[in-house]
This record gives sequence, C-alpha cells and structure tokens, in this order.
Amino acid sequence: MPVRRTRTPAERDLLEHAARLLLQRIPQLTDEVLAEIETASGPYREVLPPNEFWESVSSALRLGIEVMADPQSGRRRDLEHAESTGRLRAEQGLPLDDLLHAYRQAGYLTWEALLEIAAQEGPETLHVVMHSATEMWAAVDRQAAAAADAYRATAQDLLRRTDERVQALLDALLEGNETPGLAQRAAAALDLPLQGRYAVVVLRAEPRGRKPRLHRVPEAGGMRLVWRMRADCEIGVIWLAGEEPRALAAELEARGLSPGGLSPVVGTLTELARARQLAEIALRTCGPDDDRVVRLDERLPSALVVSQPELAGRLVADVLGPLLEQDAPDRAVLLDTLEVWLECGGSAGQAASRLYCHRNTVFNRLRRIEQLTCRSLSRPRDLTEVTLALDAYRLSSEQ
Repeated sequence: MPVRRTRTPAERDLLEHAARLLLQRIPQLTDEVLAEIETASGPYREVLPPNEFWESVSSALRLGIEVMADPQSGRRRDLEHAESTGRLRAEQGLPLDDLLHAYRQAGYLTWEALLEIAAQEGPETLHVVMHSATEMWAAVDRQAAAAADAYRATAQDLLRRTDERVQALLDALLEGNETPGLAQRAAAALDLPLQGRYAVVVLRAEPRGRKPRLHRVPEAGGMRLVWRMRADCEIGVIWLAGEEPRALAAELEARGLSPGGLSPVVGTLTELARARQLAEIALRTCGPDDDRVVRLDERLPSALVVSQPELAGRLVADVLGPLLEQDAPDRAVLLDTLEVWLECGGSAGQAASRLYCHRNTVFNRLRRIEQLTCRSLSRPRDLTEVTLALDAYRLSSEQ
C-alpha cells in the first residue's frame, strides 16, 4: 500500500483555494452531472422529481468537494449523505447500477472541473491537484461504497417486509379471514388469479433429527405453488391451471415431498381455508410409513373416520371391542389377517400367500373374527362396519 504524502501548509492552502473555486461552480456542475446521468439512465427521470434530483446531486457534490479540500475533518458528512441517498434510492426502486453510475459520473466531471481550475491557477496548483488524485478517487469510492451498502441493506429489509406481508395475506386466506378486499390484495401480492383451479396440499413436518426439505418447489409441470411453513406441517397453495390433482400428487412424490394430503379442487382464492381443512383431513388418513401424497377423494371412508374422532372411538369399541380384549399376540394375528384379507379384495388364497399360511388358516381366523365382532364378513353392511372400525383403530393407534 503506497504511503500517502503529507501536504505542506502551502499545498493545503492551494488545494483549499481550488476547492473553494470549484464550490462556486456547483450549480453548473450539477447541471452537467444531471445531463450525463439522464442521458444514460432513464429510471432517474421516472423515479425522481427534477427538483429533488437536482438538490440531491448538488448536496452530494458540495459535501464531496469539502472533504477533498479537508480530508482530515472529523465528521464525514459526505458518507452520511451517501448512506441516506442509498437508502432512499432503494425505497424508490431505482436500480443499484444506476446509483453507482451516478457517483462515477459525478466523480469524472468533478475531477475534470478541478483540473481546469488548477490549470488556470498555475503550475503549482495543478501540481498539488494532480498529487491529490488518489485521495479524491478514494473519497468517491468510499461514498459509492457507503451508498451501495445502505442500498443493499434497505433492499433486503424491504424484501423481508414484503415477504412477511405476502405470508400474512396467505395465512389470512388459509385461516378463512373474510376481510373485504383481502382476496384481491392477496391475488396481487401472490401474482395469482382471483378465480382459478386451486388445490391445497399439507405435508407432514419432518421428524426431529431428520434433515428438513432443502427446497420448496415453486413450479411443477405448469402448476404454480406457494408455500407456507408452520410448526407441525408445510402448506402449499397450488394453482393447477389445466393440470389435474393426480398429476400434482405424482409430481410432489417424485420430488420427495411426501407424505401429504391433497384437497379437492376449488374455484377461487376465497375457498382456500376449506381446501386446507380437507387437505389436513386427507393427511390424517396417512399412516407413519406412508410415502404418498394422498387425495381426499381416494380416502373418503378413512377421512370420515378421522374427522369424527369421538364417533370413531365408539365404532371401534362397539365393533372390535371383544377382539381387542384378546391377548396381544392373538389380537395382532387376527387384525393383521383381517387387514391383509381386505387389501387382497377378500381373496383368502392371496391373503394366505402374503401371510405365509394355508388358506384354511385364513378362513378359520376370519370365522373367529366374525364370532368376536358379531358381524358377518359376507354381509355388506357388516363388512362396511368392520372395515371402518379397523381403519379407525389403525389410524388412532398411529397418531
């Protein structure tokens, strides 16, 4: 790093004199800077009123020239102004590149004007000004850096606040808030149509000790997804466009986003709260080992059971009560046999193959189940009761 040469009192006087002459040119210099910036940057004209822009540039030039004349002064008002400008431009939505371009243009034109003044004042002044070039451009760089840092911090804060606002609107929709105009504001913030084919998916929270999902899919097969993380689950609002829920379920499963429950299709953002409730019911029909995204319409009997826990408990007690009073090994064999037989569509032969026993053994166990439950598995109404009771028992045991 080069050692900065200490100026003599005479050199300081010459530089301060040149700076005072330059300060007198600020109105003209401001006009020149504005002309250069406006030629290269349209956004300034769109964002800032002319008078405000002129005053901002004029203040920045004056403070920068004062620092150049006396770099040892304690308070860096030029940096304070740069930070304030950076914050303001971020709030106004001006691109950062345009802001930095403005600082560079102001530095070039100020340097040219200073050289012109120095040349008019004589060789000694020109010599001192030339030797101050490093310090001057270092000051410009510090001002630009201060403005950029303040801009980035403000932009990040604005983004965070915008994200919080969007999440709050999404939460309000999912909770069924009926505030007038809410759906319209949410549609604009989420960039989604008010009317459309929507569904909600609810994913089970990751168990402790497992790595969280590394990404939330924003798009899938032409569908748009907006996610909301909660303590016990993750909720996705899906704009289906022309796709079907079955395609969405398969897409989410392929990306490892399961188990989950998927609601039926609704026609507007105002129906998302009901869709969320139905998706949660669908998720509750999933056992601990499920690795699917299940649609409510394919789990309706189980959904009926889990949505009425008190009645489900009564059903289990009434239908399976005597069976559940058996010794644990015997109870487990009977329940497993019933479950496998139902999964095999009532085929004793297929059930025997899966259970590694003779088909007559399956028949014997089924007859015992009929005796204990006082239900006939060949009678449709009794079979429905037994099937629902088994679902209720399995699901309640897995909660």
